[in-house]
Amino acid sequence: MVPPAEPPETLLPETEPDLGPTGRPWPELPEPAPVTSHGPATIIALCNQKGGVGKTTTAINLGAALAETGRRVLLVDFDPQGSLSVGLGVNPHTLEHSIYNLLLSREVGVDDVISASNVEGLDILPSNIDLSAAEVQLVSEVAREQTLLRVLEKVRPRYDLILIDCAPSLGLLTVNALTAADKVVMPLECEFFALRGIVLLTDTIAKIQDRLNPRLEILGILGTMYDPRTLHSREVLERVVQAFGDTVFHTVIRRTVKFPETTVAGEPITTYASSSPGASAFRMLAREVLARCHVA
Repeated sequence: MVPPAEPPETLLPETEPDLGPTGRPWPELPEPAPVTSHGPATIIALCNQKGGVGKTTTAINLGAALAETGRRVLLVDFDPQGSLSVGLGVNPHTLEHSIYNLLLSREVGVDDVISASNVEGLDILPSNIDLSAAEVQLVSEVAREQTLLRVLEKVRPRYDLILIDCAPSLGLLTVNALTAADKVVMPLECEFFALRGIVLLTDTIAKIQDRLNPRLEILGILGTMYDPRTLHSREVLERVVQAFGDTVFHTVIRRTVKFPETTVAGEPITTYASSSPGASAFRMLAREVLARCHVA
């Protein structure tokens, strides 16, 4: 008796990888492990000499998302405009001491300046317009490029991550931030002029690596203010990925009205609109940052 023929094997179609906004498959990002002890901190500078690209928004919300994972985070407002301080509900005009005093006075201790935010595990070193005078006053100091590093070394053992919100320039303050940092994140507005500025910034970083801080590494380029509805946004992001490859974060921060609202409220988006797409994006970015820093 002839056995019945086996039915032909049906091949299941291969599932297409889930592509993110950068056109690359999303990586497997582990859930951040709980922290049993703190420090020493990885110092990350958020830097771009072009203004209005989302440095301050990124610093506040990335810091809050990292704090949600149980990390202790210090935000350093290193911009004389004091936008980071305002974004966390600190009035820069009523500060008795700011980071300016830490840079130029030995009589003020770091604990006199650090203040807690309304997010557990997130502290801030505030700034105000006084910091603009530091650029001139530091010129005559010995080892002027290491001034911020000397301040942060005192608190490094207490924190897991320190984020520096840089001023929109490539002056002495930004050089100080890059000299103090282990890593640099470059927020990039998905717009053509911002793309040109990244090239100039990478040249500056190379000089800092050669002359002042050989341990400095580019952690990643972060696309911000992305609007997938516009061809220009999509083209700029595509060109950035073509030019810089895996240096570009998979997470992209989309343009949303929620971010200006959080500034008025004086709190990060993770508490102001916890379930919003913007909050989810920064939580995903926090995972990417921890994975790239090898501290996940």
